[in-house]
Amino acid sequence: MIEHNPLSRSPLISLIGLGKEYGSAAGPVVALRDVNLEIAMGEFVAVIGKSGSGKTTLINLLTGIDSPTRGSIEIGTTSVHELNQEQLARWRGKSVGVVFQFFQLLPTLTVVENVMLPMDFCNVFMPRERRERALHLLSEMGIADQADRPPSTLSGGQQQRAAIARALANDPSLIVADEPTGNLDSRTAEEVMAFFAGLVSAGKTVVMVTHERDLARYFARSIILTDGTVSPPTSDRAGT
Repeated sequence: MIEHNPLSRSPLISLIGLGKEYGSAAGPVVALRDVNLEIAMGEFVAVIGKSGSGKTTLINLLTGIDSPTRGSIEIGTTSVHELNQEQLARWRGKSVGVVFQFFQLLPTLTVVENVMLPMDFCNVFMPRERRERALHLLSEMGIADQADRPPSTLSGGQQQRAAIARALANDPSLIVADEPTGNLDSRTAEEVMAFFAGLVSAGKTVVMVTHERDLARYFARSIILTDGTVSPPTSDRAGT
């Protein structure tokens, strides 16, 4: 049974019979089993579960970092599970913005060069447009004055803002964030979450792994993972 998103009949993401196994000396390890899920354009969804529940595997499959053992992944008009590695890298660069807990900014590049990197890779924008766009995104994040500094000189909150700007570089429809507030103080975390909520209001889809239940008010619903299986989505706002 597919858990249909109540907000839309035309999902951005459709997962059908999705499964992932990893080999080990003791035999196959099942990370995800028979996941059926739909997420609509413009939805803000939390992925919640204990360590080992399959959260990271699900995120890696959504972003094309890993490939499923079985089942299908449809995102927009793309059958992600059918792409080869080169096609996946190109699709991911144009269609998905990924935000990591530990920022993963390249230390040898300036902040603005980090934001420009996805544009350089995918050629979505003309070369003469890229720095201006990167500066605009950094301005939206409130750190344009840090553009020409190395990431190591920025605070954790500033680095996460730079990482979000980089994720938005090619104007993707889908943003996937893995514990993006895990290393931030509570005030900065709230500011980052408010920015993500603004992206959703502007039509972006955001799928976020989080363990911070006090942020639940931002999400339209939560996807609960337990031992590689997904329970029916719940509305986080219904009880608030």
